[in-house]
Amino acid sequence: MYKILKKEELAPGVKLIEVHAPLIAQKAKPGQFVILRVNEKGERIPLTIADINLNLESIIIVFQEIGKTTKLLGKLREGEKILDLVGPLGTPSEIENFGTVIGVGGGVGIAALYPILKALKEKENYIISILGARSKNYLIFKDKIEEISDEIYLATDDGSLGHKGFVSDVLKSILDSGKKVDRIWAIGPTIMMKVISELTKPYGIKTIVSLNPIMIDGTGMCGGCRVNIGNKTMFTCVDGPEFDGHLVNFDELLLRLKTYKEEEQTALKLLEEGEGSKVVSK
Repeated sequence: MYKILKKEELAPGVKLIEVHAPLIAQKAKPGQFVILRVNEKGERIPLTIADINLNLESIIIVFQEIGKTTKLLGKLREGEKILDLVGPLGTPSEIENFGTVIGVGGGVGIAALYPILKALKEKENYIISILGARSKNYLIFKDKIEEISDEIYLATDDGSLGHKGFVSDVLKSILDSGKKVDRIWAIGPTIMMKVISELTKPYGIKTIVSLNPIMIDGTGMCGGCRVNIGNKTMFTCVDGPEFDGHLVNFDELLLRLKTYKEEEQTALKLLEEGEGSKVVSK
């Protein structure tokens, strides 16, 4: 059982929890993730480690409440416990001095991008950050990323903060300016990572993405998280979650992400109906 030390709402439907997990906190590196299960009958979901606190022997997780499990996770309060927490899992990010690195983060992916950029900054890379959200109310980790960035650009769909449009617009503008860029990290919605990878390919700049497909055991045994990378089948949980974005078959990944859409919607509906009946019975 893993105790929740802190809980915070970062944006509508986006929550941060700090969980006491001494062994994971000691071992975790940028780019790695955990798999958790809220209760005995719950599904196992992967969530990236957004930060660690060695003093409190804890890890920070940020998630968006979009399905049954994340809704249940979001209802837990400080002091309550998560049943299972396994990690750190996955291959850590490649952290070295590349020169100039651009980090592109969208939505909740910004939290996953943060520990990577922080480690890259410690290696004395020049960090350019581009953060995007649907509106300023949904932009998370802005202050934390600003602290470790040499340049930071913001984009919102509705123009409420920064550039009105997409992070890809801002990235294209920087690349077209002729600035020398040595590596790019893009983490966010799958469609965003696809667009960024297609954009950077003609420039010949290696672009790393962090994939988040359906995942079950996190050990490479079940095969649920298989992805097509350069026409080879690989497993996100052990070979990733980071891959060269220019080699990812995003169309296949987007199709696989819809596999259990109907079941997910049914589970969420049953949860909401159950909660509704509780309200009525009071």
